[in-house]
Amino acid sequence: MGIEAPPVLVEAHCLPGTPSFTLVGMAQTAVREARDRVRSAIRNVGLKFPQGRLVVNLAPADLAKHGGRYDLAIAVAILATTKQVDSRHLDRLEFLGELSLYGEVRAIQGAFCAATKLNGRDRGLVVASSQRQELAPLAGVNIYPAATLKDVFRLLQAPELPETQPLILPLPSHHPGESLSDVRGQAKAKRALAVAAAGGHHLLMTGPPGTGKTMLARRLAGLLPRLGDDEAIEVANVYSVSTRKAPAFGLRPFCDPHHTASLAAMVGGGNPIAPGEITLAHRGVLFLDELPEFQRNVLEALREPLEAGDVAVARVKQTVRYPARFQLVAAMNPCPAGYICDEAHCRCTPHQVRQYSSRISGPLLDRIDIRVEVGPVPEQDLWGAPPPASQDADVRAKVSTAWARQMTRAGKMNAHLAGREIERYSTLAAPAATLLRRAAKRFRLSARAVHRLRKVALTIADLAGKDETASAHVAEALTFRAFDEESAADD
Repeated sequence: MGIEAPPVLVEAHCLPGTPSFTLVGMAQTAVREARDRVRSAIRNVGLKFPQGRLVVNLAPADLAKHGGRYDLAIAVAILATTKQVDSRHLDRLEFLGELSLYGEVRAIQGAFCAATKLNGRDRGLVVASSQRQELAPLAGVNIYPAATLKDVFRLLQAPELPETQPLILPLPSHHPGESLSDVRGQAKAKRALAVAAAGGHHLLMTGPPGTGKTMLARRLAGLLPRLGDDEAIEVANVYSVSTRKAPAFGLRPFCDPHHTASLAAMVGGGNPIAPGEITLAHRGVLFLDELPEFQRNVLEALREPLEAGDVAVARVKQTVRYPARFQLVAAMNPCPAGYICDEAHCRCTPHQVRQYSSRISGPLLDRIDIRVEVGPVPEQDLWGAPPPASQDADVRAKVSTAWARQMTRAGKMNAHLAGREIERYSTLAAPAATLLRRAAKRFRLSARAVHRLRKVALTIADLAGKDETASAHVAEALTFRAFDEESAADD
């Protein structure tokens, strides 16, 4: 259910009579088909399937069961009720896996969620051998991998459960193969990227095609610090219930859905309910390229998750709440033709330009802290010497230092500070406060925009290692509000 794993008790009872196999407990189609899989698996590994009236109950009865994850538990319950295996270990083990007709134990979705529920408890989990590496980060769980049902039979017949050995995996330090040094020029955009990474701020880049917007966005995740253990487990739980391949444990996910993505694909849906792109980007980066081309209802659905950090997917029979604390990075052209900065190329009328930019609503735009224009690369940067390869390490070190300052100060990123917390932690120098008031009046900024402006200025101060927000920090934060300046100039 979402990323939760409620326990299901499998009971079996065999009575004399005409052979039959009844499965009860609100089992959906795939679960009911377990009768044939379990019968064939038990017989094909050399064990006996009972000849009589066999009843298997999946409790609680009012919880809908989906998929083949109950096959292994059903087979063990049948073997226990027919006295083919000893029951002394059953109260210390849980079973999770699908069975093939020949008794092989197959991997299932949601195994990491189930293992997380057992973390720190004196219970073991029997899963498919192919999922041992997936569950390796959970050192507090006794994992018993099994390739076949016969392996499970031998485990239950052993006098004592064997000691499990934790599997140690090498942890990558950052996203490989993507470096800021690949991007020529764009000093202001790179600075905006560093500020966004340092404070967890949402970012919008506007510019003509081919200026490096997508390249910059794809390098943001590599600038962010590694996930903590608890955060990495949250991300692993999300990917455990999806069909998407999970990033390496500890690395932040990066999702870039196509602009034709539907509302259900973005926020979650289906039957059973599956997580959407905003949940798969939890604790990571969600990149929306060609932002105005997304459907209007898809963009408006992002407004609440951007503020709350989670999303509730409600259906008639079920409501699931998924985490969605992601960092939004978006890119767009300035007009439909993409060349508004160059009158020789642009074919769009002023009305077309306004209509194109109006596809992004004011409430959504107000939630984006940093907006930067990415212009054409100057000739001296395009043909000059490439940026130094150490650029990533320098930016990553500054970002990590800024993160440490924020966690020590408030226990959260600047982008997530509430109104009272901004007043408490953001100390404005007198000239900075005067500049902020004048800017708010000049550009008619909303209260939310003023708060977000203070958050960005605070992040810039953190990057500089300053405890007080100076006027220079506020001035730089104002340069990242391009749309506000344009709208005020039009008025």
